Amino acid sequence: MTHRYWEKIGGTLIFEFLAVPGSPGVGRRLLDGLIVFDGQNRIAKSRDVSLDGHDVIVVQTKATRLGMGLLGQALFSRLLIEERFSARSVRTVALCAADDLMLRPLADRFGIEVVVDTPTT
Repeated sequence: MTHRYWEKIGGTLIFEFLAVPGSPGVGRRLLDGLIVFDGQNRIAKSRDVSLDGHDVIVVQTKATRLGMGLLGQALFSRLLIEERFSARSVRTVALCAADDLMLRPLADRFGIEVVVDTPTT
């Protein structure tokens, strides 16, 4: 799902981006994907890419209906990137298999873009 989304928008995709390394008292935090939107159209490793001064998109993905867990991941992932890196802008996308009419307006209120993945066969 993350790969299909990236193919539509382009940029540099980093799978399993390490937002926070684990240490005593701190849990390791991985993002399903991070896209450097104004980067080259390629897949890269996080060690090969700088976020400084770039427009980035945080992508959290669940192959289920939009839910509170996915929204929480999307919101807090954006906040972690804003706190720990010097990106020019940070968007966040909750990528899911089905929408939820109750949660979608809440996502909008918090600036979380909901994208429903409908694979073509």
